[in-house]
Amino acid sequence: MDFNNTVNRSLQIRKAYHQLEKKYHGSEWTVEEDALAFLTDAALVGRLTMANQERWPAGADSETDLEHKIAESFWWLMVLAERMDIDSGQALENFLKKKEEQFL
Repeated sequence: MDFNNTVNRSLQIRKAYHQLEKKYHGSEWTVEEDALAFLTDAALVGRLTMANQERWPAGADSETDLEHKIAESFWWLMVLAERMDIDSGQALENFLKKKEEQFL
């Protein structure tokens, strides 16, 4: 998977959501609302991880739900980075390089 292509696809999907927000609420979500949506999904990753590890009652298909929420969290992070003028690919590269220097 090409990272830049993934970012572009993510942004196109977010634009489609912006159209729904305008239709139903009269305006697009703010960056802060996007961040809150990400945090909600990240919290669900935690709860679904507990279910996956049999430490919380599982729903019908918690493994599929966990996979979806992890992917959705990646998506939100790409969207948030773009909305705040951060190059997500470069940010990830910088992070990995720093950690490699620290630990490898």
